[in-house]
Amino acid sequence: MIDFDKVHIGVLGLGYVGLPLAVEFGKKFPTIGLDINEARVEELKQGKDSSLEVDPAELQQVPPLSYSSQLEDLKPCNVFIVTVPTPINEHKQPDLS
Repeated sequence: MIDFDKVHIGVLGLGYVGLPLAVEFGKKFPTIGLDINEARVEELKQGKDSSLEVDPAELQQVPPLSYSSQLEDLKPCNVFIVTVPTPINEHKQPDLS
């Protein structure tokens, strides 16, 4: 059974799926959004989203949400959500190999 008082979420990948998820989870739980793109992380820390996936006002209203490009910052997390691009094959089906 999950103790929701101790949940700390890590969302890996802050693209069109990851960022909105991180924002929603960040409304209820301490959440860290991780992305390898340091420029993306820096803009999100400033409350800006150049991809326009999330409204800037909403980004600034999620205090338990933080952003990082450093894997070690995920140490306090006990729930992980991976939202990274999935390549497709010539038939436009996910290539899970």
